[in-house]
Amino acid sequence: MDDLETRELRYFVAVAEELHFGRAAQRLGIAQPPLSRAVRQLERRLGVQLLQRDRRSVALTEAGSVLLREARTVLDAAAAAARRTRRAADPQHPVRLVTKAGASHELLQRLLAASAADAEAAPVEVVLCEVGEQARFLRSGRADVALMHRPVDDLAGFDTEDLCTEGQVALLPSGHPLAERPWLTLADVRDVPDLPMARWPRLDGSYPDGPGPEVHTQSQLAQLVALGKTLLVIPASSRAWQWPEHVAVPVTDAREITTVLAWPPGRRSPAVAALARAAAGLRTSPSTPAC
Repeated sequence: MDDLETRELRYFVAVAEELHFGRAAQRLGIAQPPLSRAVRQLERRLGVQLLQRDRRSVALTEAGSVLLREARTVLDAAAAAARRTRRAADPQHPVRLVTKAGASHELLQRLLAASAADAEAAPVEVVLCEVGEQARFLRSGRADVALMHRPVDDLAGFDTEDLCTEGQVALLPSGHPLAERPWLTLADVRDVPDLPMARWPRLDGSYPDGPGPEVHTQSQLAQLVALGKTLLVIPASSRAWQWPEHVAVPVTDAREITTVLAWPPGRRSPAVAALARAAAGLRTSPSTPAC
């Protein structure tokens, strides 16, 4: 039988993420022996080895990596169904819009104002997240719509409404010689000996190789740049959160970034449709700046 229970998937995900049965059991609030038995039973039912175990370590097999990815999707979908069902019972519930903290600030302000001016639109609740988290919020039902950025964010499977397209800038410490330049190229900002480029996590959570610091929040990045420890190339609109110790210099050959409004396919409720309509109005308004 190939039917899988959400309980055993949750158990497996905990072990696969912790790679340690003791920590996974503690995280789940259960004893370790029943957790070990549940994972072995899951392996027997599927007829595959999910984990390689020895006395010192636990590692995922290739089959285990596949199940981890699929199990996360299933658990997110189950959680999303519960959250959306509860919200549907409240006809006055606001639209939950998730956006990366510090990103597209002026655009978000205009979108909220346009939505508020629409008599048919529902109230909008803004949820702030860190880099790359918007897709997870949408898939888990913790948000209805998101402001996201093509091509850097995970837009796979979502419906979208393009809002604006912009260039990128290098965010630099104000005292660095590059900060005095009117513009830069990608070649100028790569491999700067005294100012390595910060490394954001990829969509899979891993970090690219390089000497620069690993960052996953805007506040980390802001302080490291101000201290003269790193630089980063980011969308020009992100200058809204820069510190006095920062300088933003245009990078002429960096790829353009398109900000989009995204939502799960097949879930364009009247409230989401009204917000998408407001977003489309921003894009077509001749008096509205690009980003």
